[in-house]
Amino acid sequence: MNDVLFHVLLALVVVILVARACGALFRYAGQPPVVGEVVAGIALGPSLLGRVSPVTASYLLPPRVAPFLEIIAEVGVVLFMFLVGLELDTDRLRERARTTVAVSHASIALPFVLGGGLAFWLHPRLSSKDVPFLPFALFFGVSLSVTAFPVLARILTDRRMQKTRLGVLALACAAVDDVTAWCLLAFVVSITRSNGLAAVRTLALSLAFVLVMVLGVRRVAVRFVRRQELRQALPQGAVAVVFIGLLLSALVTEAIGIHAIFGAFLLGAILPHDSRLARELVRRLEDVVVVLFLPAFFAFTGLHTELSLLGGSGNWLIFGVVVAAASLGKFGGSYVAARLTGLAARDAASLGVLMNTRGLMELVVLNVGLDLHVISPTLFAMLVAMAIVTTAATTPLLALFYRGESAAVGLGRDGALP
Repeated sequence: MNDVLFHVLLALVVVILVARACGALFRYAGQPPVVGEVVAGIALGPSLLGRVSPVTASYLLPPRVAPFLEIIAEVGVVLFMFLVGLELDTDRLRERARTTVAVSHASIALPFVLGGGLAFWLHPRLSSKDVPFLPFALFFGVSLSVTAFPVLARILTDRRMQKTRLGVLALACAAVDDVTAWCLLAFVVSITRSNGLAAVRTLALSLAFVLVMVLGVRRVAVRFVRRQELRQALPQGAVAVVFIGLLLSALVTEAIGIHAIFGAFLLGAILPHDSRLARELVRRLEDVVVVLFLPAFFAFTGLHTELSLLGGSGNWLIFGVVVAAASLGKFGGSYVAARLTGLAARDAASLGVLMNTRGLMELVVLNVGLDLHVISPTLFAMLVAMAIVTTAATTPLLALFYRGESAAVGLGRDGALP
């Protein structure tokens, strides 16, 4: 056990150092640091370090460390999404409820349809006769439909956009998008496993949980927060109550099957974002979560990614088509829905760019498909590379469309709400 602890601590030291270094390099290049941290996680895995120096890779990140790193990573992303929820202005979210629902579902429907159509071409090339076409097509469609909620939140935070109208709308759309995607994923898995009731159960329980949290728990939480405002300092007992609620909320959504991060985010969202309790929790947690936990999350996913399978001119052509279909589906669906619900062209384009961010939630979906042997290792590598490309493209494209938006939506020069 002591040997495992030594390697876990060593792995965390290496992960943080490499993540900070890559984040600084990407920031210098005009990219948000989170993209560099994602690349750092991939680089520490078999795609780079494992290929350049297998001995070093096996010493720094041995296989027996992976389960412990996974727990640290999952706890970290749960805490981060709780912080994102704490800073979400739900009043502004309600102002754009129609746009949120329209954009989130359009950004799922169009890439899903494109993925299903593209599956006719890819199935005979990147699958085998042992994999039926329907599960393959459905999984491929879902893989093009996911928005990376945590990575999008990090990009918005790094650019100080999380409290802007566009940032709040993007987070809300991504939240609805990913809940829908998880339910859709459960439906696809149930078809693959010949259990059609699983998807219906997940959807029904998810809706029931949201209603309980918004209509019931929120009232109790608001009264609790107001009582804390009367105290001179925030006691540890109040913090303990919040953490117990956080863990229970995450536990429920994990049991439902839509991932623990949504329970954490929802609890944060129902707490008043402008309260002293919310501000104090953000102050106490933010640095630890961002510096320690999230790089571990990126590193863990990198251990399961092998990009060397992406080789050959034929595979590169397929990769280009996949990236084009994924981007067209996400951007096109979001843009059209946003325009139809009243957003200006520049705002709609910016929202479409943000919704095209994928990253780690994509990897979760891909790993499910890989574990079920529905997606081949080659297609898995292509889709991982697609997630990196679309995520890295977010910042330059956002800069292209976001210019002059401060006048259009009433934002200050630093992106803050007036």
